[in-house]
Amino acid sequence: MRLNKYIADSGFCSRRKADKLIEDGVVTINGKVAVIGEQMEASDVIKINNTVISTEGKDLVYLAYNKPVGVICTSDPKAHNNIIDAVNHKDRIVHIGRLDVASSGLILLTNDNDIVNKILRSENGHEKEYVVTVNKPINRKYLDKLREGVILDGIKTKPARVKKVSDTRYKIIITEGRNRQIRRMAEAFSYKVTKLKRVRIMNIELRELGEGNTRELSKRERRELLAMLG
Repeated sequence: MRLNKYIADSGFCSRRKADKLIEDGVVTINGKVAVIGEQMEASDVIKINNTVISTEGKDLVYLAYNKPVGVICTSDPKAHNNIIDAVNHKDRIVHIGRLDVASSGLILLTNDNDIVNKILRSENGHEKEYVVTVNKPINRKYLDKLREGVILDGIKTKPARVKKVSDTRYKIIITEGRNRQIRRMAEAFSYKVTKLKRVRIMNIELRELGEGNTRELSKRERRELLAMLG
């Protein structure tokens, strides 16, 4: 296993922070100063500033969080109203993906570093479902254009599944995660998103989870999620 992954899996810090610690020369493997990219064995003794690092006994955490508008998806402790402080979990966890500050809804958080990148890779085609409210009545032509894909930065978005909910509201399911994608798709046809809420990520649904609240994923949800990720 790569050393930085082992350190991240222990919950001590992120892989990026682990690489920085390795660069600083404070990480050792069996008493020898480690180097970036180094591999390790299960029997090796890893220390950071003479503190032994271990993944044994670590409980994996999988959380669903209903992010309110105003909470910022960042792990930076200096950022006001950051998501880690908002969730305030006893274990070191990271958020998977982002919702912009003006959006609300489902965010997954975990200390299982293996699943983070697997979920984020857009090429895996993982579904994300949103409820979108816009500033004026929608028509069939607009919804059809969203289904077909919209040119953003010279590249067409992947086909989406779209269903009208009311005169100004619709559900949309996408399988990629470009920056502000839902809002920009609407703006391409002179619509402005006034409310954006994510209600599903893959098999995990927001359901009746109250705004600002978290819940542990059920055993079934965890089993299905991990199976989908391979």
